[in-house]
Amino acid sequence: MSGRLFRDRRDAGRVLAGRLEHYRGRPDALVLALPRGGVPVAYEVATALDAELDVLLVRKLGVPGRDEVAMGAIASGGVVVLNEDVIRGLNISPEAVRQVAEREGRELLRRQRMYRGDRPMPDIEDRTVILVDDGLATGASVRAAIQALRRTRPGRVVVAVPAAPESTCQELSTMVDEVICATTPTPFYAVGASYWDFAQTTDEEVRDLLRAASRVPPVPPAAEAATDAVLIRGEALAVEDGVPQGDALLNLVGDAHFVLIGEASHGTHAFYAARARMTRRLIEERGFCAVAAEADWPDAYRVNRYVRGRGDDATAEESLRGFERFPTWMWRNTAVLEFVGWLRDHNDPLSDGAKAGFYGLDVYSMYRSIDEVIGYLERVDPTAAARARERYACLERQDGDDGQVYGFQAAFGAGPTCEDEIVEQLRDMQRHALEYARRDGLLAEDDLFYAQRNAIVVRNAAAYYRSMFSGRVSSWNLRDRHMVDTLDALAEHLGKQRGEPAKIVVWEHNSHLGDARATESAMRGELNVGQLVREGHPDDCRLLGFTTYTGTVTAADDWGSPAARKRVRPALAESVEELFHEAGEKEFLLDFGHAPLARERLTSALLERAIGVIYRPDTERQSHYFLARVADQFDAVIHIDETRAVEPLERAAGWERGEAPGTYPFTV
Repeated sequence: MSGRLFRDRRDAGRVLAGRLEHYRGRPDALVLALPRGGVPVAYEVATALDAELDVLLVRKLGVPGRDEVAMGAIASGGVVVLNEDVIRGLNISPEAVRQVAEREGRELLRRQRMYRGDRPMPDIEDRTVILVDDGLATGASVRAAIQALRRTRPGRVVVAVPAAPESTCQELSTMVDEVICATTPTPFYAVGASYWDFAQTTDEEVRDLLRAASRVPPVPPAAEAATDAVLIRGEALAVEDGVPQGDALLNLVGDAHFVLIGEASHGTHAFYAARARMTRRLIEERGFCAVAAEADWPDAYRVNRYVRGRGDDATAEESLRGFERFPTWMWRNTAVLEFVGWLRDHNDPLSDGAKAGFYGLDVYSMYRSIDEVIGYLERVDPTAAARARERYACLERQDGDDGQVYGFQAAFGAGPTCEDEIVEQLRDMQRHALEYARRDGLLAEDDLFYAQRNAIVVRNAAAYYRSMFSGRVSSWNLRDRHMVDTLDALAEHLGKQRGEPAKIVVWEHNSHLGDARATESAMRGELNVGQLVREGHPDDCRLLGFTTYTGTVTAADDWGSPAARKRVRPALAESVEELFHEAGEKEFLLDFGHAPLARERLTSALLERAIGVIYRPDTERQSHYFLARVADQFDAVIHIDETRAVEPLERAAGWERGEAPGTYPFTV
């Protein structure tokens, strides 16, 4: 699997059609494809929009001897567009340019006769013209097409492509009325890098599609959706309150040692509750020994101490009080509280080595982890604690700061990076690890492991906060690599203690657990936990996602804002959630290993919704949807059509009141 999002050009066309929904059924709409590769894409667009399809021919003018390098383009009507920078830079003579233009002009006329025969170009004046290609690189060809179109006085010109560099899309937006680039891969290598199948489109295929478009009435969208819905319903398995019935869960998990269970939001009760019940079954029936959550290492370890009968907390609620950082409701909620209480009761009769634990994987807790490292060393080696305190003093702490002030200052040279001090402290602990571990057997091993991982959190958190100011991709990737490194270290630690490979359930958001290679995030260079676990344990992991169509969610308006109970809008058209809703079932499981028809449908890219701790329904398409091949992203998906908000342990008046029905779906 790679960062390729589209199965082929026709798959890309179906995705692109979803972005052009507002042109559906317009009598003045005309879809013009740039042959040859643009025709399969445009065919799907024209079919979905119930619009006329034709072609506008454009030929690239390649540099003599280097045909892959464009020095311009020629379009129907004799329009020639030249890239003067390339021509001057390569010292290409006017005569050489003329010869290439004449040769490509002859080929353009040949293809025009082949594709259109004696049929004239359709009337374009005052019409809405949607210009479609299979992708753009420099945009030279489409610029020539735009100039050719302008001579025919269209009413509106729209450029629509499945993939292009963001810079090219922005440049074209100054030339036409609307530019729709379904994806903007970063870095952009080539158009073909967005496709699994980028075989050259033949002249015969172009003619066949043009003939088909002229004589076959389009399939009504509702009928197509109904067909897909029947297909999904036919392979769906029963679930109750989000939990697969019978042996469906155990059959899905098989002998895997890593089961990653996601969530489509950080604030939906059904996801938390169902995930907890599935985890209970895996602990009781399959010997899973740990939950590894998208939570900070020190805060989750406080819960771990409680569920294993250690520490000072007397109740499950007290053990969750370490989760003080926004968003507290992610872990301080009724579903997690119930699970933590159950896990303590489950563990109490067991020997220490047989008890299941609760651990955090995240990287945010830089200063909290510093305190834990120093606290550990003060108990086992006061001299080493003094050294640690001196080294970590470099990381000057600001009131209320979780590391971002440090990151900003270090990234822009306004403060020290402290990298040498942080690394030296980690090495110091590693040098004395054997000595510390010999002190009190199993307990000492656990305490040392906890302290060492805190030192690693400090190192990686510092790098994370510095990277926040150099770009989203680098910080996202660093965070998810840290989480997988922690997961692997935890599996090794628990495996050594138990004398057999550890089995771990991972709780994180779908955006972390669904394989990034099957989503458009891969086109931005992002990776994630699901991808890395699959790469590291290819036959030993299962990825299970959740989706919902509508309901309520606990989320904030902005980072740091109070938790609110918000209404979740019904899912958008062309989304996987809408497709699942059309199946007509309240809830169901799709196990793609045993659902071949659903898998075939869901290896095509569809929109998928992701709500984190912030929900902005007024910008929902931009803020919460991305393209994904769901059957490649997950091994299985559970859909719950209507869900309710998770209940925070601390509920403010705004949460209790909820969102006023009169303002939905508007924001005023």
